[in-house]
Amino acid sequence: MNSIAIITARGGSKRIPHKNIKSFCGKPIIEYSIDAALCADRFEEVMVSTDDETIAKISMDAGASVPFLRSEKTSNDYATTADVLKEVLQEYAKKGKHFDMLCCIYPTAPFVTAEKLRSAVDELSGSSADSIMPVVAYSYPPQRGLVIRDGCVQFQYPEYEASRSQDLETIYHDCGQFYVCKTKAFESVGTLVTKDTIPFFMPEEEVQDIDNLSDWALAEMKYRAFLCRKNMA
Repeated sequence: MNSIAIITARGGSKRIPHKNIKSFCGKPIIEYSIDAALCADRFEEVMVSTDDETIAKISMDAGASVPFLRSEKTSNDYATTADVLKEVLQEYAKKGKHFDMLCCIYPTAPFVTAEKLRSAVDELSGSSADSIMPVVAYSYPPQRGLVIRDGCVQFQYPEYEASRSQDLETIYHDCGQFYVCKTKAFESVGTLVTKDTIPFFMPEEEVQDIDNLSDWALAEMKYRAFLCRKNMA
């Protein structure tokens, strides 16, 4: 299938200034996503969608394409990832370029590797599913979650109070790293997660949300441990 990797990297970041190009274990964090996409050998085009000239330069120096800057409409705080992807596909279509499959990769996803992207693309290519996304199991069962009401601790779901953890259904969450989707399906429903999305399972030690500086420090610690395991394999 003819595929494109789209790395979404808006310039504005309020909680972590210059988040998408901040140094992570020695290099701009966006370079991890770019390197993984380029080395996966599954994409005819690896591009970065950004509204920021500095991000564009760093991305091009790393080997990605930045054929245009984002419009104002897809650069504001209310633009969704789907809005950005639609704009990219439309801009390429104007040039006569169409893709059977798209891979959306976030710029702050250092645990994404070429091997993972390659496996995900190949699995979806050989499947009748619309898309595939990395998921990870919650480390503690959400069914046993607690809430504070009137200053007191209560079970959110009292019906599970006496349940053993091993008897509860495993619940997963989005890793927030990448998504691979067949373009026709995306254009039809306007979302990367459809009713026919299959899971790409990830270990908890290779997943970390990066929303603040504490998250960033934890992600760097996890990444160094990840490299150690990889080098020992």
